[in-house]
Amino acid sequence: MMTALAPSPATDGTVAPVLRAARLCKEFGGVTVLSDASLDIRPGEIHAVIGENGAGKSTLMRLLSGYLRPSEGELRMDGAPIAFHAPSDAQAAGIALVHQEILLAEALTVTENIFIGREITRFGRLDERAMREAAAAQLAEIGCKASPRALVRDLSLANRQLVQIAKALLGTRRVVIFDEPTAVLTHDEVDPLLDIILKLKQRGVAILYISHRLDEVERLADRVTVLRDGRMVGTYDAEGLTPRRMASLMVGREFSSLYPPRLERELTEPALEIEHAHVPGFVKDVSLTLRKGEILGLAGMIGAGRTELFEGLLGLRAASFGAVRLHGKPVHFASPAQASAAGFGYLTEDRKGKGLLLDERLAPNLTLAALDKVHPFAGLDVAGEAQLLDRAVASYDIRLRSLDAKAGQLSGGNQQKLLLAKMMLNDPSVIVIDEPTRGIDIANKSQIYVFIQSLVREGRSCIVISSEMQELIGLCDRILVMRSGRINGEVTGDAMSESNVALYATSSVASEEASRENAHG
Repeated sequence: MMTALAPSPATDGTVAPVLRAARLCKEFGGVTVLSDASLDIRPGEIHAVIGENGAGKSTLMRLLSGYLRPSEGELRMDGAPIAFHAPSDAQAAGIALVHQEILLAEALTVTENIFIGREITRFGRLDERAMREAAAAQLAEIGCKASPRALVRDLSLANRQLVQIAKALLGTRRVVIFDEPTAVLTHDEVDPLLDIILKLKQRGVAILYISHRLDEVERLADRVTVLRDGRMVGTYDAEGLTPRRMASLMVGREFSSLYPPRLERELTEPALEIEHAHVPGFVKDVSLTLRKGEILGLAGMIGAGRTELFEGLLGLRAASFGAVRLHGKPVHFASPAQASAAGFGYLTEDRKGKGLLLDERLAPNLTLAALDKVHPFAGLDVAGEAQLLDRAVASYDIRLRSLDAKAGQLSGGNQQKLLLAKMMLNDPSVIVIDEPTRGIDIANKSQIYVFIQSLVREGRSCIVISSEMQELIGLCDRILVMRSGRINGEVTGDAMSESNVALYATSSVASEEASRENAHG
């Protein structure tokens, strides 16, 4: 039976906590974002923290790692009160934070990023060989194949995240806080990282694990703390705590179904046809057809060429095509603006780096790709821009404290909704959404799935690129699987299973059984 637990003193037989938070509160400008949060983190334990976007998880994490100071409450380490005035204080105490956001210097090498501020010297000079060897060992331990000599700007998002993890784990760590560490990783890249986390636990390291992926929480956690609306719902023994029950605790109600019911309709008319696409170094002779009213999934491992295919189509990468037809008419896009004008919408996987201006207000972010709607000859139509923002906030359920907020102040889920609203201002008929729910909580995921289905109800057509196989299976009518720059297989109907998708994603030749199932699906 699942039992809520209060933080307990070591005298009750439990292991004494290495880090304890007692009644932490945090206010910003008179607004309370976290109230009366208490938890303890024990050596050799994985303590998960879950909650919707805006529940207070990030604030709690930043309080524990020295990035913020509490308005009320206290921290104790090994039973003694402790105050962190800066992140360096927490690091010196043995607390490491693995950020969800990539905080690396893109112009430096992998080795330089791992050792920045902690360089190895010999006879007063940098020992570059020793640092490269140590970096290589650290990377190998977490399954990262990036070269220690590579520049960070040349790495994929997944490898950048792994480099950031390698950097955080360098040295002696008593507490490691993981903030959505697998958000940019594929299914096959997740398992090695989770194995590393379990090894850290075995070594006696205290782990605080923040994730929206509840199956990972179920697999890893010893205890689970649930936050909702800036307050603690409770801390629970993880044994018997299912993902469905976790989701219900997070949203405060029973969570019946993550995916909307599948639509039954006939899909025959082509909406987008791509023939013989080549993107040097990424895509080799790919052809595909998206039908009108269809949700087509595109699966594959990081590096399979999924994102690069459409960046090539948009003119963002050098590419060649035998033919591209939009609703039967030949098209060629030299830029995203040309594609948008033709009715083709693309939502990037990198919402923070490429999708939004994080330090800018919401209204300019919304209208940036549709300036003709708010910039008549007389100048900026401020009232019109404000009206468009009001409409977007209502239509896409964008949760915010103020219409004057900056995009970077929104939660991940609300940033994604803002990007969806931005894309839809140009009324596209064909839409490609790359990683639609990466780093987004379960309630916002469900909203985005309903939104995607509403697009095809209106007669639009949608391609969903995702590293979450269950997402593609639950949402899409058909799934194409890419491997090494090629379409390696297609699954439909009853053959849409994780095992079949994984088979095509990782094997050059699919098994006869999977092929036979697909043929009869």
